[in-house]
Amino acid sequence: MIARLWRGRAADAATADAYVRHFTGTVAAELKGLAGHRGAWLLRREVDGGAELIALTLWESRQSIEAFTGPDISKSVVEPEARAVLQAFDDFASHYEVAYTSK
Repeated sequence: MIARLWRGRAADAATADAYVRHFTGTVAAELKGLAGHRGAWLLRREVDGGAELIALTLWESRQSIEAFTGPDISKSVVEPEARAVLQAFDDFASHYEVAYTSK
């Protein structure tokens, strides 16, 4: 299993809330329909008056990630609705092999 991590920053709580609504209402719904997608988490922490957001998604394989990203899985996927509310975001995503999990 592969974990994909991406980070964005919102200027304030209101824009962070808007991104959370976008992620839960649009992105998560799209991901659920992709073969090989194994789950999604959105992490949030308040930092310097703004908010840092980390999207962590789990995937069965590199090929399943490509169904979401296209052939270059290192490039981030940031839809116009997200760009409109985020102050900054990474242009890349990091990928890690899941070495251990517990439930």
